[in-house]
Amino acid sequence: MSATAPSPLVPTRPVDEPRLRVTEVFHSLQGEADSAGWPTVFIRLTGCPLRCRWCDTEYSFHGGEWRTIDDLVAEVAAHGAHHVCVTGGEPLAQKRCLVLLERLCDAGHEVSLETSGALDITGVDARVRRVVDLKPPGSGEEARNRWENLADLRAHDQVKFVLADRADYEWAQAVVREHTLDTRCAVLFSAVHGELPARELAEWILADRLRVRFQMQLHKLLWDDARGR
Repeated sequence: MSATAPSPLVPTRPVDEPRLRVTEVFHSLQGEADSAGWPTVFIRLTGCPLRCRWCDTEYSFHGGEWRTIDDLVAEVAAHGAHHVCVTGGEPLAQKRCLVLLERLCDAGHEVSLETSGALDITGVDARVRRVVDLKPPGSGEEARNRWENLADLRAHDQVKFVLADRADYEWAQAVVREHTLDTRCAVLFSAVHGELPARELAEWILADRLRVRFQMQLHKLLWDDARGR
């Protein structure tokens, strides 16, 4: 007896079609880094191996939905924004994130990646601006920093320090000096929301004449902690 051919009316998905687990996709203003203020499409991938004490996206640790990379690229295009930010969680925890980044670059977008720096960044497409968030002692995750990543930084990358107190600030200064980060790429200092007064951090930076960029989270100033903003 011959096998029955599959019905042409039943769509099938190729088993090798790359997919990612996604928490949310939304259109907003970039709130941080060197593209702050630009209309940006954010793709927030699900999952993170770290548990920083002050994390403000814990909702992305679990759940999400499986989306194909083709579907994500099409949704980004529908928003009409030139800038795209792939974030998390920790986006590099999903290996197919590298494919997504490449596809977004191929589509002509200005692409940034927000990563904890705990995972290897060397496989990221060279066109992507990598924003590496080094974890200070106050985060509880200092031991997870992958210091080998710093050797791979390029001029268009950025290193971010989110600081909770003076001890974190002194630690960040020492890291910047040791790795000469301020001569290799942009260095960003910001204060933990609700813990270190932003004005106090700004005054420290000025007093010490640091070659770093002070930043505040624009999206929190505009929309507080609203999800999808």
